[in-house]
Amino acid sequence: MHKLICAVQKYSWGKPGSCSTVAALVKEGHHAAYVDEEKPYAEFWMGVHPNGPAKLVETSEDLSNRIKHHPELVADHENGTLQFLFKVLSVQQALSVQSHPTKEEAAVLHAKDPVHYPDPNHKPEMAIALTDFELLCGFRPAKEIYENLKGAPEVLSLAGGGDDLKSLLDEEPAAKATLKKIFTKIWSSAPEEIAQAVLKFVERIKQEPSSKLNDLIIRLDREYPGGDVGVFAPLLLNYFTLKPGQATFLGPNQPHAYLSGDCIECMACSDNTIRAGLTPKFKDIQTLCSNLTYAMSGPPLFAHTDVAPGTQLYAPPVPEFAVQAVNVS
Repeated sequence: MHKLICAVQKYSWGKPGSCSTVAALVKEGHHAAYVDEEKPYAEFWMGVHPNGPAKLVETSEDLSNRIKHHPELVADHENGTLQFLFKVLSVQQALSVQSHPTKEEAAVLHAKDPVHYPDPNHKPEMAIALTDFELLCGFRPAKEIYENLKGAPEVLSLAGGGDDLKSLLDEEPAAKATLKKIFTKIWSSAPEEIAQAVLKFVERIKQEPSSKLNDLIIRLDREYPGGDVGVFAPLLLNYFTLKPGQATFLGPNQPHAYLSGDCIECMACSDNTIRAGLTPKFKDIQTLCSNLTYAMSGPPLFAHTDVAPGTQLYAPPVPEFAVQAVNVS
């Protein structure tokens, strides 16, 4: 067994200093000389991905290099590396509205734009809550989207007034085609039109009675001011909170955005993300709108299996990883 120094990502959305579970891991494991209370500690990476490789404490050697020269350290199916990336996240404010490509799409995106898509690999991922973990994930049921948009004329104005809104209630695949058309029109609108719609919509709902949905939209506008189209995401995506131990699995081309809380996350070893809102980073709205599945359903909770007393198995339908939780108290 080798002790590791793991990579820490200080993205702006992370929790600051000792408020962060990531910072606590850094401190307890001596992964950095000290914890800076003014800095965000967002992600703790355990793996071999080149954007955040773990190193061996005793030699400072990259874990990937040790495995390459000693493949007996990992199982045969890992093919001389680690096929997964394991993380802890501490989220202070919303991450981007995003999705991840299929393996085939990832190869195409990487070949075309390796700067923004650094891996020719897909990124299915599972999030398991450590605290109450707030997120947007997957498109809401059609009737909820219909009702939310019907009550948001400022948003519908970006989609041509929503003349085809009722088609959301048709059978598939017509309903999916309508959702794709509406979503793409909204997200592809001119920045100045989006900013004006956000301003009008947020100012109006501030005058209305408080609700979970309105409060979240107002909060997102405060976190990402200036007219970010991602402020509209809660109208279309499921908004829910995972309790500690609950999980969700995110397959390819499923829209999502983490909002707050701490979780562990396991995924195929990739750093490919298609972003389309709630971020100052590069946005690829055309690719995201083209690739989404537009499946509509309730919150995508993923159930674990009890395999022994105090032991739960989270086994998603992918070959790269499964997660086992063991209670040692």
